[in-house]
Amino acid sequence: MTSADTRPRLAPKARLRFDRKSGQYMLLYPERGLVLNATASDILQLCTGEHTVEAIVDHLAAKYGTEPREVVERQVREFLASMAARGLVRDAR
Repeated sequence: MTSADTRPRLAPKARLRFDRKSGQYMLLYPERGLVLNATASDILQLCTGEHTVEAIVDHLAAKYGTEPREVVERQVREFLASMAARGLVRDAR
């Protein structure tokens, strides 16, 4: 699921929603929801099936620039793997 050329997208049962009251994104899925931090919401906003994991890592490394790219890549892959294990993200292919 998290190879460099994987194109992750949200599972059909999941949807990303911005909550105006809290100013945070939430990932909603049947009878559950997750409040996302800024980094998690940045990653999931790019999970459209158009961006590869490598492109997502590049985007975050450029945006947050404080961590070495290797660290960002490991964190993105771990996050996507955890979302995939929960059935919330899958490969678009």
